[in-house]
Amino acid sequence: MNGIHDMGGMHGFGPVVREENEPVFHHDWEGRVYAMRVATPVPIPGGSRNNIEQMDPAAYLTTSYYEKWLHSHIKGLIDAGVLTEAELAARVAFYRDHPEAPVPRREDPERVQRIQAQLRRVVESPRLDLPIQPQFRPGAAVRARNLHPPGHTRLPRYVRGKGGVVARFYGIYDFQDAMPAGTAAPPQPLYAVRFDGRELWGESAEAHSVVYIDMWESYLEPA
Repeated sequence: MNGIHDMGGMHGFGPVVREENEPVFHHDWEGRVYAMRVATPVPIPGGSRNNIEQMDPAAYLTTSYYEKWLHSHIKGLIDAGVLTEAELAARVAFYRDHPEAPVPRREDPERVQRIQAQLRRVVESPRLDLPIQPQFRPGAAVRARNLHPPGHTRLPRYVRGKGGVVARFYGIYDFQDAMPAGTAAPPQPLYAVRFDGRELWGESAEAHSVVYIDMWESYLEPA
């Protein structure tokens, strides 16, 4: 979907500040949010990214990374029927009125060990061994389709309608865009596509700048 999250090429948001020796978590609550996501294997209707992308623009711009994760997880649990908005509001009100009240805890060392092992396991390549022939070869001139999907997509808005050159064919991978309920997209060829900076930004582009974007075949058409 088109939203404030798709910020590529937009001006006025200041520089990206890189923090030297940045910790994994800046606050303890961020680690707890991560743990909730890992230890609560509830499928989120529409996907976690889609929930973040549907945030109110002002809220999106004023919340931190893990605040967005928390918003997405809460919405996903409500959408999945695991909890209700009334239950959440009641629990928030309780701790607002009784900040000294202890938070419920459940000790489960075996589950902790299983989750730690899951986090440390070596993830195999998601590349699929399927007899699908790619439409494009490295060096082929292509153009990004001008698509506006209603759900999550990994096709940046700033590249739609722009021409580029296939730099690499990765193989066949599962399509990662959100699909309407009850439908599924088949696996597709995945490419790295090279776009010249002037094609994307016009005369304001830095000299000799290029952008490489990983793109599924359904994003592309012959130039």
